[in-house]
Amino acid sequence: MPARLFSFIGGETGLWRVTDMEVIVGEPLPAAIRLEIASGSEIPSDPHASWVLRGITSHERYADREERRQIVAKLLDLGRPEATRAALILIRKNEAWWALTQEERLSIFKEQSHHTKIGLEHFPTLARRLHHCRDLSENEPFDFITWFEYAPSDEVRFNG
Repeated sequence: MPARLFSFIGGETGLWRVTDMEVIVGEPLPAAIRLEIASGSEIPSDPHASWVLRGITSHERYADREERRQIVAKLLDLGRPEATRAALILIRKNEAWWALTQEERLSIFKEQSHHTKIGLEHFPTLARRLHHCRDLSENEPFDFITWFEYAPSDEVRFNG
């Protein structure tokens, strides 16, 4: 069975080089120059880590059956040799969001933000994995972690 629990360790070591950390809303994470991703139930211990974030993969909660079929058909695998760029997007929802029913949250994704539709337009060039943090604990600093990988030629499209 594939790993479901992942830790993202920001610090001085790791496979991925951190080139930019941008905050849209909220407090920034402490600076990191490298990022390591570990899988499994053991929480990595790195005394030099600036931060460790954890998330678990789960089923698609904000997509209907047809959208899910399209996602599976288009989604690229992580770890492709040409995908040397990546982005780690951290999201914290407020209490008003969590007070909504699942159907109300799905409606926002479909009818207001068009989140899945926009994502499907980019999937042919992006690999991604969504992690649910709230499933581990409500005390996690974020509710969702999304990890994207893409080729340098797709950087403008990703950031656009």
